[in-house]
Amino acid sequence: MGRYILKRLLLIIPTLFGIMVVNFIIVQTAPGGPVEQALAMAKYGQMPGDTGKSTQIISGSGTDTSQSGYRGAQGLNSELVKKIEQMYGFDKPPVERFFIMMWRYIRFDFDDSFFYGKNVIQLIFERLPVSLSLGLWTMLIVYLVSIPLGIRKAVKHGTKFDAWTSGVIAVFYAIPSFLFALLLITLFSAGNPLKLFPLRGLVSDNWATFPWWQQVSDYIWHIILPVLALVLGGFASLTLLTKNSFLEEINKQYVITARAKGLAPNKILYGHVFRNAMLIVIAGFPGSLIRTIFTGSLLIEILFSLDGIGLLGFTAILKRDYPIIFGELFFFTLLGLLIKIINDLMYRAVDPRINFESQGL
Repeated sequence: MGRYILKRLLLIIPTLFGIMVVNFIIVQTAPGGPVEQALAMAKYGQMPGDTGKSTQIISGSGTDTSQSGYRGAQGLNSELVKKIEQMYGFDKPPVERFFIMMWRYIRFDFDDSFFYGKNVIQLIFERLPVSLSLGLWTMLIVYLVSIPLGIRKAVKHGTKFDAWTSGVIAVFYAIPSFLFALLLITLFSAGNPLKLFPLRGLVSDNWATFPWWQQVSDYIWHIILPVLALVLGGFASLTLLTKNSFLEEINKQYVITARAKGLAPNKILYGHVFRNAMLIVIAGFPGSLIRTIFTGSLLIEILFSLDGIGLLGFTAILKRDYPIIFGELFFFTLLGLLIKIINDLMYRAVDPRINFESQGL
């Protein structure tokens, strides 16, 4: 197993490098980059980032019209355009910029945001608690609901219970989480007579002044609607996965043999079937958690004004804040590749019979 883990760790290097190359090319060729946005702002005497530096750059602009190929550079001094390029590092060729960026990232030396004026890692860790709160509570509730329901549906396969629950699950599977969020906001917030829950934020503005028990209740009060929206939109897939996994095991020969020997149904289900059927469900938990935290909660964060990782990345894309875009991409791609290895280790922990090395992996 150690050789397999070493091989997977080494494969992270070319995989991560390839992902960064492809995304760098796509992002760099997209119009409306940071230099173009800065040039547009410069026409109005404004610049993002460090105001002292920006004021100095703008004050140095003359009357010479720039012949730069950037959109929005017309009517600006060519020296101003060069200074803006230097400020964002665009005075170097793209290939050189890429390798400079990768060398810094390898040493976990992430750059400062163009627009927030803070280091990317600092921004990520400032917003990570919000996304973690959504992801952890969502996955906990989803697993607590989906696993028992999936097992029950497998045991009652073909009955009325299975039929009507399948209909309910199909409805929840077809509706995305953000539509549930809009429905919950309409019913229980946003000026409705049943305004029972707050519309924005993870805690109240004066949360720090509350006693600890009131802080806990205030946090739960704020988190109920966004977590409920994610649970309603996410439990159907895991329920079906659990049911199908248990059905596959229940129909195998060793279960038929156990029944023929007269073993109690619960002993067969939880003593023999459970471990084998739960293999794929349990092993997929880390990957599901990462997807929920960093991709699934984006629209929920926007709708409920939760300043999390998803909203940070979305805003960075709109503003072409390259340090955040590539910093998040590098950090979470590396984390995702490591999670895949953890998934394999969990498969092995749940079922020691699995041997990845014997399969040539």
